[in-house]
Amino acid sequence: MKKITIAIDGYSSCGKSTMAKDLAKEIGYVYVDTGAMYRSVTLYALEHGMFDEDNNIDARRLLGDMSKIVISFQFNPATGRPDTYLNGVCVEDKIRGMEVSIRVSIIAALPFVRTAMVEQQQRMGKDKGVVMDGRDIGTTVFPDAELKIFVTADAKVRAQRRYDELKAKGMVANLDEILRNVEERDYIDTHREVSPLRKADDAIILDNSTMTIAQQKEWLMEQYRLATLFH
Repeated sequence: MKKITIAIDGYSSCGKSTMAKDLAKEIGYVYVDTGAMYRSVTLYALEHGMFDEDNNIDARRLLGDMSKIVISFQFNPATGRPDTYLNGVCVEDKIRGMEVSIRVSIIAALPFVRTAMVEQQQRMGKDKGVVMDGRDIGTTVFPDAELKIFVTADAKVRAQRRYDELKAKGMVANLDEILRNVEERDYIDTHREVSPLRKADDAIILDNSTMTIAQQKEWLMEQYRLATLFH
């Protein structure tokens, strides 16, 4: 069967990464978590003191360090999914915390960061057979992707999911703070100058506000089957 490129875009905390990972595993494709890439750059900036007390980023310092930031993914046999590595160190849990979440949209809005990440992502997916999720995969990274999904869900539903995820990991979480973060990220993601979050004209909308994981998986597999039939 001919391999295709699958682009999954959408709002934060919609479960894009989970559905993309599961789909890739099911069909034997490579999975690339682009959100984790921006989170890794954010973590690097945090660990190197590039944010001031008001969360303003020292963009000049970060630009000077971009060549030092190496992001990779390594398969984790225990989970059956890839983990994110920053300069050779596993940061999968660190990049999911609120400290990174409240700052990642600031980093992702920087044009030089987006340019660097898009170039990496295009190299990762040049041979097709890839599932990639993020904010601009179907519009900027792979505008010719054979299957484009745009995921959305009610903000309160997304905040609750994020809260449950953090609590399950034993991390400190505040639902009101998470909801504010979700809404702030929606605004920044849709209003930034470079590659703003928007639905590609040929993307299929998936509103998973009331869907179970099983229903979502079935829906995605059906879209994949249809896409491979017509390409």
